[in-house]
Amino acid sequence: MTQRVISVFLPHWPTDRLARTQAKTMGKAAPPPETPVVMVGRIGRRRAVAAMNPAAAQAGLRIGQAVAQATAMTRGLLLHDLDAEGDAAALLRLALWAQRHFSPVVAPDGADGLVIDATGCAHLFGGEEKMLVALRDRLAKAGYAAQLAIADSWGGAHALARYSRRSIFVVAPGRTGWELKDLPVAALRLPADLVQTLSRLGFDTIGELEATKKGPLAHRLGLEPVRRLDQAFGRTAEPIEPVLAPETLRVRRVFAEPIGAPETMARYLGQLTGEICAALEAVGLGARRLDAYFMRVDNRIETARISLAQPSRDVPRLTKLLCEKLETVDPGFGVETLLLAAPGAEPLAWRQGDVVGDVRPAAGVAGLVDTLSVRLGPEAVYRIVNVPSDLPERSVRKAPALSPPDPGEATPWPRPERLFRHPEPIETLAALPDHPPVAFTWRGVRRRVARADGPERLFGEWWRSDAELTRSRDYFQVEDDSGERFWIFRDGDGEDAASGSQRWFLHGVFG
Repeated sequence: MTQRVISVFLPHWPTDRLARTQAKTMGKAAPPPETPVVMVGRIGRRRAVAAMNPAAAQAGLRIGQAVAQATAMTRGLLLHDLDAEGDAAALLRLALWAQRHFSPVVAPDGADGLVIDATGCAHLFGGEEKMLVALRDRLAKAGYAAQLAIADSWGGAHALARYSRRSIFVVAPGRTGWELKDLPVAALRLPADLVQTLSRLGFDTIGELEATKKGPLAHRLGLEPVRRLDQAFGRTAEPIEPVLAPETLRVRRVFAEPIGAPETMARYLGQLTGEICAALEAVGLGARRLDAYFMRVDNRIETARISLAQPSRDVPRLTKLLCEKLETVDPGFGVETLLLAAPGAEPLAWRQGDVVGDVRPAAGVAGLVDTLSVRLGPEAVYRIVNVPSDLPERSVRKAPALSPPDPGEATPWPRPERLFRHPEPIETLAALPDHPPVAFTWRGVRRRVARADGPERLFGEWWRSDAELTRSRDYFQVEDDSGERFWIFRDGDGEDAASGSQRWFLHGVFG
């Protein structure tokens, strides 16, 4: 499988983080977004602009500019000392967040970005572009501007995220080199003095540097330009060391000789599962998620992740679930290190067993839910729960399969087993406006009503919109000559045109 790497560039990370903190602590008293803000650092002995928000950039300020000059140029400029350590710690927390939601392999990328190994992950979001959109939107909701790119290499994605001037850039597999050729040499993550040297030699773009002979280039400027070119074009692997929270329990096995046979990997995976469950038992915790990292001899990392419905340290069950994921792991020329981590472990509930002195984890359908989630995907396993709403189409939602029930949220009135996503129109024959129809036609079939119960009047939810202030529906349970039971309603009260269209609809079928 071709490696796919996402680079997340946060162009205003220090100032975005400051604005988010001020919004939490100051509320409405926080400076508005149009206020120019710069973060002040030091270049040598002088105070200089180290970071700025978009308003300051629009005012003509630039990174590295003297603070005195920036203050003289811009009215109302706000100055804050750069908190490099705080920014780095916050970036680490952001990487851990992305690891929970997007991929097991995530790491900070410099001081202003993240790198994510998205190999085999994009299908969970409906494709690579949708994955990038979801990540960008969630960052934007938190207050962080971001530019993202996905390519075949870390170096390629890094360059395109920062220099392509697109908020989202999806590079087709095998096209990374083509997309890089017109970018400046600085996009290769080279030191500033080396970029200046290359510029004096006439190398302005990556394409020009790639076209030159590598021997003379390395002889004159060292191996760094050649190494960065090879990494960007995917000729040299660049390992991504996944970030793990300090408190995350983990076990590791380093092999004297690389392993690659599925049965061998399964055996060692079972041993590590036993070790991590023992470590969890020592602290009274159970795993809610297990991440297995297969570190190959070519510096690639393959991953396998299982998520659990309830905390567990059942070694046979966890081993079985992890081994089912091995079919997605490509060992390449061999795996030299195997790491198993249990991030987000939780306290484990226990109960007395049937035999005196025998304690076992709480039983239930958790094992079935975990097995189905591993085989079908976690998004395919859910249950329907009630939502406090009178309107049927708003009264249910999806929830995790083993989420606790909400007492008292269900309606006391009977509801059909099959509720249509959208009510379907029917033609009716009614004796009186406030009576159920004596017959109706649905999907071309005419049905005579033998029995009926109702009406149950439901009103619009006026707090949602003014249009629902006067809306109402009259629902009836009806049974036809053949014994089939339906849930139909009239849109309106049968008299006032403001209450609805007065048309009839079928909304569900009873079993």
